[in-house]
Order: sequence, then structure tokens, then C-alpha cells
Amino acid sequence: MEPLDTLGRPLKALRISVTDRCNFRCSYCMPKDVFGPDYPFLPREALLSFEEITRLVRIFRGLGVSKIRLTGGEPLLRRELPALVRMIAAVPGLEDLALTSNGVLLPDLAPLLREAGLNRLTVSLDTLRPERFRALSDTDLPLARVLEGIAAARAAGFGPLKLNCVLQRGVNDDEVLDLAAFAREQGHTLRFIEFMDVGATNGWRMEAVVPAVEIHGVLHAKWPLEPLPEAQGGVAKGWRYLDGKGEIGLIASVTAPFCRGCDRARLSADGHLYTCLFASEGLDLKGFLRSGHSDADIHSLLASHWSRRGDRYSELRRADTPGLPRIEMSHIGG
Repeated sequence: MEPLDTLGRPLKALRISVTDRCNFRCSYCMPKDVFGPDYPFLPREALLSFEEITRLVRIFRGLGVSKIRLTGGEPLLRRELPALVRMIAAVPGLEDLALTSNGVLLPDLAPLLREAGLNRLTVSLDTLRPERFRALSDTDLPLARVLEGIAAARAAGFGPLKLNCVLQRGVNDDEVLDLAAFAREQGHTLRFIEFMDVGATNGWRMEAVVPAVEIHGVLHAKWPLEPLPEAQGGVAKGWRYLDGKGEIGLIASVTAPFCRGCDRARLSADGHLYTCLFASEGLDLKGFLRSGHSDADIHSLLASHWSRRGDRYSELRRADTPGLPRIEMSHIGG
């Protein structure tokens, strides 16, 4: 029997971080003043192996998980990643295997990932202005490389990509229409994400949040929209352009929390399970894997752990959570 948590939520989606490293230093995720040259990233032996990840996917599948997303850090930095994709894709009963990337390495890897069995790709795209991109990503890697990656993914046979944009007031909120126009013309689905207080190092403040309702107003005034049916377990409110030029997604995780429909868990690169993006502690699954426990033992552990879950951080954000320690986004993949 598939477990339900204390709020009656099933476990349907698992996000798996395959590395805590990234080749960007975006301020809302891995600011360089914290994640500098001396930052103690995980050594390779601390990471879950491909075999351990695949074993856990099989166990989670028995608990009802049907959607897997590979994340990081930047997941494409994990060596031989297409081999892991192939292993996970072979697990019976999975409905979706996706990956989120900054896109820089996709020109080389997109065809290999597609051939290995990856279903969908999401690419982060916060700006279309080269100099702004350099400032936001805090890297010497050019915006052109990300755009090449998006094109390479399409050429490799991936359908419309999801493009994720984290909007911040006074930073990139003047590009809403430019980014939407790019996605419309390229045939991709753009998703605007409210700036979230994940971790403790990204300088979050409420004044920097651009509410989803405001973004909708800007888009609707230019290209009229109509709502799409609600997707079960989805985090984005979907809208369709009335002129037929695709769809848009708005993720209002700050101003309109969706905790009550959250059906996802997150597995960190070092094998800890987190039942909320804003969690402060994780369950050490790597320890269970490496101490000889059976699949049945781990299945029972996970079922019990999920049944006690009561996370709803975003609903409580303003009243009960100031100063609460939270795991960094780069550790559990957002």
C-alpha cells in the first residue's frame, strides 16, 4: 500500500541531486562569497554511486514514485551521467525521467542523454542580456553557450523544453516580455519562479519577490492568456496564449503556496532524503544502503518516514519560520 503523509499527500515524485558542484555561482543559489575556491564540496566517495541511486529508485517506485528528476548543483558535471540515465530509464513503471540544467554542457551531452532514455529537459534562463547573464551567473561562461545548449537539446529530439526564470525585483523583472517572446518564438514553455528563501546564503527578502499575479498581468496585457487545467502534484499554474503560441507557467511558491498538493521528496548527492525544499535535516539513506540493509528494510523505513511528514513551510513562512536553519538549494537540487 502506498503511504500518505499526515496531510494525506502521496509520494509521487523524487528529485535526485547527483552532485553538489556547479559551474555557475548564481546569487540566489550558490553565491561566490560562500561557495568560493576553498568551499569543501563532497569528495567522490561521499556521493551515492549510480548503482545506489538506481537501487533507491526501484525502492521508491514501490512506494508510488513515478516521476524522477535529476538535479544538482549542475547535474551534467557528474561524470558518465548518461550511464545513470540509462540505468534509471530501465526501472519498470516510471512515467517520466527529466533533468534540470543550466544548459552550458548540453551541446555535447544532449544527444547522449536523449539516446540513454531521458524524457524531458528543463534549462534555467534568467536573462537574455549577455552582460546581465555574466553578472547573475557570476561566471565567465557566456550566455551564448546556454542558448546553444537549448538549441542542441531541441536538435537532439527533446520536445518543447521548460525554461525556468527566477525573477527578482530590480534585477531582471524588466525582461518578462523579452523572455516570454523568446520562448514563444522558440516553441518552449517558460516558467517564471518567485524568488524563494531557500537556504541561508542567498540574501532573500520579501521586497525582491515579484508576485506571480503581477507577472500574469504584464503577460496578459501583451498576449491574452487563458488558464490550463490544474496538473495533479504540479507546482506551476499553467496558462495558454490565446493566439496559439504556446504556454506559460507561474510558480507562486511565496505568494500562493502549494504545500497541500506537494507530493515530492528530494535525495541529496550524499544520500540524505529531504521531504521539503526548506528542510533543515535529512534522513541518511546512504548509511542504510552501505550497512547491509535489505530493500524491504529500506522500503519500510521510507514508508514510515513519509507517513510522519507534515511539512508545509511555505504556508507558515511569515509567522513561524524566521531564522529556521535550512539546507542550501545546491545541496538538494531545488
